[in-house]
Amino acid sequence: MARKKAQTADSLPLVAIDLGSDSVRALAARQLAPDLFQVLGVEQRAQRFGNICVEQGIITQSSIAGFAVAEVLKLLANRIGLPELPTAFVSLGGQSMQIVAVHSKRDQARRKEISQALLDEMEAECKTKIEQRNPEVAVLGLVPSYFTLDGVEQDEVPTPEQRAAIVEAHYIAFYGRRAIESQLTKAFSQAAKSIEQSFVRPEALLSAFATCDGNHVLMEGCAVLDMGAQTTTLTVYKGGQYLANRVVPKGGYHITRMLEQQGISFQTAEALKCRFGVASPALVERNVRLRVPASPEMEERELLITTEQLAEAIELKLREILAPLIDELKKVESRIRTLYITGGASMLTGMDSYLQQQTRVHVQYGAHNLLLHRDTEEKYLSPQYTSLIGTILLGQDYRDSHPNQLVRKANFLERVKEGTLEIFLE
Repeated sequence: MARKKAQTADSLPLVAIDLGSDSVRALAARQLAPDLFQVLGVEQRAQRFGNICVEQGIITQSSIAGFAVAEVLKLLANRIGLPELPTAFVSLGGQSMQIVAVHSKRDQARRKEISQALLDEMEAECKTKIEQRNPEVAVLGLVPSYFTLDGVEQDEVPTPEQRAAIVEAHYIAFYGRRAIESQLTKAFSQAAKSIEQSFVRPEALLSAFATCDGNHVLMEGCAVLDMGAQTTTLTVYKGGQYLANRVVPKGGYHITRMLEQQGISFQTAEALKCRFGVASPALVERNVRLRVPASPEMEERELLITTEQLAEAIELKLREILAPLIDELKKVESRIRTLYITGGASMLTGMDSYLQQQTRVHVQYGAHNLLLHRDTEEKYLSPQYTSLIGTILLGQDYRDSHPNQLVRKANFLERVKEGTLEIFLE
């Protein structure tokens, strides 16, 4: 009997997964031209209250997360007409994520080509250095900073056409609690899927913005304020260096909880925030009275809430969330030119104007529209999809430098060993 031919990753569409605190979302795309993609489909699975599997960037229940990963990839495969999607790219973040510079050096004895295998080996050495120094952390991503070839410095990753005897590779390492990496690996194993490659979320976002606005924004200096459901992250970058990465364990979820204190349910508060939420009372163009259902424990069946009242509560929580990040930004604002804002919680009306009042840096929404075909549905241009598109962009770069990679997923015996079959037997 003929042996089945092994499947390579580059025979499949590019798939990115975002494991957020509010939902698990997967996006499939294909490359049309360099830095231009077509969205093939998107699927998501909302996290249910009392059954949340991701909190502040860390998977807390790997079996539930594994089920969610398997489910969204199955739905996505059905949507785009494939029997299955066995592998995906993932971007990582979280409250504990920090940065540190690290480097590796190789003496090749004589001038010869700089192979991808050599670069992969040097990158792995940098990862090992950090993790051996502190066994409680795991390296979530290594971002190239610069390289030195026989004493000559360059920002670009060396190509196989370049030759050198002494090769130095300098990286910025993102690291965090080991649980971030181990729980993610376990969840994918339980889903019988493989992680083709993982990246850090700040790198995915910056890659998307730099590709759309030009790499000069990275050299001139920029910051990214990523406003998620349970975390808000500020990343500052200039000229090949990450100047800061600060995470606050609060986000859009906590703004909704603040609105809930008006005497309404969480679901009603979330709906009001998304439809009528404004970053500050001063930015409310027209004060509208809203009649909304009261929460069950209230004596009244309905309440009257104005859009200014909503904005007052929102601004109160925003000040609490953003205060340490604005302080961090002010330390470096003379060295950067642009503050990008992104993430689902950044969609509050007037968020860009509100932040412009807090800093002397130019503020704008980060965009990824130039990375997508002009016929792309408008909803996929929203900031909540930027990290997924950035992950797709990095995924294509990874495939270009690692062609013909075989698809591998956890087999039956591996899942039995880890005790992970229960999600398939429920």
